Amino acid sequence: MEDKAKTYMLGIEATLEVISGKWKGIILHHLTNGRKRTYELRQLIPKITQKVLTQQLRELEKDGIIHRIIYNQVPPKVEYELSEYGWDFKDLLDRFCLWGEDHLDRIYGDKTKVLEEYSAREEKNAKQAPPL
Repeated sequence: MEDKAKTYMLGIEATLEVISGKWKGIILHHLTNGRKRTYELRQLIPKITQKVLTQQLRELEKDGIIHRIIYNQVPPKVEYELSEYGWDFKDLLDRFCLWGEDHLDRIYGDKTKVLEEYSAREEKNAKQAPPL
């Protein structure tokens, strides 16, 4: 029996199918900064559950977007990194981030009010600032 290939109306459908889900884009964004272990991704994305993180990583690996690197040691060590194919997606990720920030500025007037990235940076800077 012949397998029927899935059909798409537009290329964006295939793109969204690969990066669909709440966390895949965020995972990919963090992997653009280099290899990460699972616990590092959990620290960077505290709201994601271990189960969902594992599922999303497996799907991204299946689609060839990331590599899973297993080190033969005790205790076991596993890292994830973008594949060469995944790096092709970086420019698009950057554009998504910029568009999202512009959108938040448009909706809220100031993206720093709602983006945790900015809130955490502001908090860190306040702690490091010398007293007046």
